[in-house]
Amino acid sequence: MRRCIKDILSATEKTFECGDGLEAIRLFEVHQPDWVLMDIEMQPLDGLSAARQIRARWPKARIVFVTSHDDPRFREAASQLQAGFVVKDHLELINQIIGKPQSLKW
Repeated sequence: MRRCIKDILSATEKTFECGDGLEAIRLFEVHQPDWVLMDIEMQPLDGLSAARQIRARWPKARIVFVTSHDDPRFREAASQLQAGFVVKDHLELINQIIGKPQSLKW
């Protein structure tokens, strides 16, 4: 999934990958990226909890959840965090959300 997302993003964009919410917080602190694309379901710290911590420390952080869970509860949680929400079946929407031209044809 990460490879698909990287392919969608511009080849000139620098990306950082992590496997869990704790690492996402650490990487955000170090690199202060323009965008955070994060799954909801991760261990030991899930994406929603990590996003809350990122948002609390860096209120202007721009976060998009990329998930296979198309659930109204998760959409509402993303909305409460002022975060984007993309279902993995529609990865092409990432570029619309972050304002980049689409680099892959679906």
